[in-house]
Parts: sequence; C-alpha cells; structure tokens
Amino acid sequence: MIKFGTDGWRAIIADEFTVQNVRYCAQGMAEYLLESGVASRGIVIGYDTRFASERFAPAAAEVMAANGIKVRLTSGATPTQVVSFGTLHFNAAGAIVITASHNPPEWNGFKIKTAGGASAPPEVEAEIEKRIPDIIAKNRVKSISLEQALEQGTIEYVDLYPIFAEQIAKLVDLEGIRQAGFKVVADPMFGAGSGYLKNIIGPAKTQVIEIHQERNPSFPGMKQPEPIASNLTELCQFIREQKADIGVATDGDADRVGIVDENGEPLTPLQIFGLLAFYLLEIQGERGALVKTVTTTGMINRLGELYNVPVFETKVGFKHVAPIMEKENALIGGEESSGFGYRGHIPERDGVLSGLLILDFMVKTKKSPSELVKYLYSKVGPHHYHRNDVEFPAEDREVIVGRLNDSMPKSIGGTEVVNANTIDGYHFRLADGSWLLMRFSGTEPLLRIYSEAESLDRAKALVSEGRKILQV
Repeated sequence: MIKFGTDGWRAIIADEFTVQNVRYCAQGMAEYLLESGVASRGIVIGYDTRFASERFAPAAAEVMAANGIKVRLTSGATPTQVVSFGTLHFNAAGAIVITASHNPPEWNGFKIKTAGGASAPPEVEAEIEKRIPDIIAKNRVKSISLEQALEQGTIEYVDLYPIFAEQIAKLVDLEGIRQAGFKVVADPMFGAGSGYLKNIIGPAKTQVIEIHQERNPSFPGMKQPEPIASNLTELCQFIREQKADIGVATDGDADRVGIVDENGEPLTPLQIFGLLAFYLLEIQGERGALVKTVTTTGMINRLGELYNVPVFETKVGFKHVAPIMEKENALIGGEESSGFGYRGHIPERDGVLSGLLILDFMVKTKKSPSELVKYLYSKVGPHHYHRNDVEFPAEDREVIVGRLNDSMPKSIGGTEVVNANTIDGYHFRLADGSWLLMRFSGTEPLLRIYSEAESLDRAKALVSEGRKILQV
C-alpha cells in the first residue's frame, strides 16, 4: 500500500519501492496537476545516489511526459533543495525528488514539491494518494519511452548546479569564507551533496577536503546517511588528524547538515539550530519569526524572548514548518533532524547553505565552532540534548499507543510537569526548563524519545524515564 508520511512516500527497494509503484505515484501526481490547471508549467524531477534512483526518476518522467507535462530531468544526482530551487527558477508546477533522504540504504522514496519549492502539505499529498488505488485497480498508467520523450522535447536534461551556486552567492559572503584560510572537511556521506561545498567555495585560501564523496548506495561505515554523531566517527577522526577547523556533513540528499568542531566533536542538531538563529539575529541583525518543530530546542524560544521576535511551534516534518515560514515571512525554520530553511531562499531545508552560514559565523566573529557554542550559551544558558530511537515489532504498535495515551504524568523524574501537549506525540515541559517528548517516527518503525536539559546527564535520565513510562 502506498501511503505518504512525514515527507513523501518511502519504502524498501524491490519490495514495495518498485518502478511500477513509482509510475503509480507519478500518474497520481500528473492527474492532480492536470486537474489543478497548472500542468502547462511543467515539472522538475531529480534524484539522489541511492540504488537505482537513476532508473526510478526517468520512470516518473516518462509518465509525466505521456500525460503531456513537460519534464526537466536532472542530468545527475542532485540535492533535494537544488531541485526545489529549480522549480522556482523554471516557474514549474512542482517537483518530484527520488530520495529516501537519511533512511537506511535499503530504502528509497518519492518526495513531492510545490510550485513554491516547499514540501507538499498534507492536503496535497492526500489528493495525490487518494487517486492511486483506482490507478492501480484499472492499471491506467500512461507512459512513453525516455528516448521518445527526449526526441519530442517533452523531457529535457538540466544541470541545476549553476543556478543554485548563483543563488547561494547572493545569500552568503563567499569571498570572506574564501579568504579566511580555514581548513574545512566536507562529508557528503556518499550522497547527492558531493562536490557542492567544495565547488561553491572553489580554489581559495580556505581549503575544502572531501571524504566519502564517491557514490556508494550501501553507505559503508554508517547505519544510514544521516549526519548524527554515530555516523560521523570517520569525519571526527579525520578532523583531528588533519587539524582542521571544522567538519561539515550533509545527509543523503544534502538538505540536512551536521557540524563537527575543531576538536573532532560533533555538535547536536539543536546546537546547530541555536547557532544559525543566533547568527541571523545577532550578527546579521535580521528580525523575523522563528519556526520550530516540537522536537527541537528551547534555545529558540529563549532567542525569541531576547530579540523580541515571535516563535511558532509545529508538528514534526518540514512540510509543517514551510507554510508558517511563508505566511509569517519567517527568518528561519528548523527541525530536530538538522534541516533548516531561510527567508529569501526557498521554504525548504538546505544543508549546503546551512554549512556555509556557520562558516560565515566563524569569519564574522573570528571564533572556532566550540567557541561559537560557548558564545551562544552565554546568551541563552546551557542546553543539552539526548534522543533514543527504539525499534519495535509492528504488532506491538497499538499496545505502545495505548501506553502513550495513558502517559499523562504530573511529574517526571521528581520534577513537576508544567505543560503537556499532544501536537505531535506527547511533549512534557518540566518546571526546571527541561522537556521530554515521545512520538512515533513518520517514516520508519521506530519510537523516538527526546529530551533537552541543562546537563547531558539530566537529558539522558529523562529519556530513561520515558522508556520506563512506555515500558520499552
């Protein structure tokens, strides 16, 4: 069964994620665009470096072309946000990206982007999803060969790097970064971001060294191409050996970022979010709303108070963040999985831009990454984060849901619960300023337990309390 989750449809390659199922999804989207009256604007289709992505993307393109919709198909693996920017550049009706982002290697996915370059909101995904069962039942997929569509001009190959690099140059002081003399280690994690940071900075005083830049769909040495501490051990070691100034990692489709400091220690996604918001407010002097998902840091709330800007909180998934960013003309929007979007760009996560902004923060303050964290804490106080992902048998889901529904404690670990909400899972704010959240993943069979507190030991203790509550 094809069901769209937190960000598109994802499934196991050769199990549910097949060329035929991709065609079903593409036919559903084609019909939606045709009925919406925007199909004449065409569509952009891109893909990542996962196994067979370069076959799945043309399969979607062949369906679109057969439905009379012009397709601009990327000529190689391309970051998701670059495809999204291509949608804006060509004034297209939307985009498809074949990617499972940070999921393990056996997964692939079908992401949908709007005309504005944002992740499709739930109501749009629902409109497409509801068409698919009838398409399957009646086997009414239109398709022509890639060769025929290329000959007719209904599909054309495009290289989106030049227009994206031109856009980035408008948003970041690249010359300052180039002249800073940093030694930067870039880790695209075998993904679509390979070469982007290095080519954008180019030959300069600042040196960019890449590791894991080759394509390898098995993502060796890491459980999945997600820039979290457990997957960055080689990057951390390389930084220490090279005495580099910073490490910048991007996930499989390069819309998320990981930062490793000059000591080879990874920053948490919450620290990165706090730094980026602080940089825009303090260093750039910008003002505007801050948008965060429930799983991310209280530092954003504190920065909102300090700089007198509103903070909006949403469900998990950037498709919930983007609409508020657009409505409020927000300065930054972010989520706990280290995806951040910016005003004046696209309402979409951009790991490449995020890494460059951290580099510019270093240039403007002459501080190392670890010093930047201390600088941030001097303003908002120390915040430490911990997350535990618990795998569970599918048949136990309803039992765990029942425990979640019954989990409304008045205190956790001896500290009073001062606020509880169920916007996405069960989120408890405690009297000492710490918080605990328990929710199911929208893309994987995992129960996620998150916490943030003044110390790491306290954050870990809260996660342990969460596991006791749920008996997992």
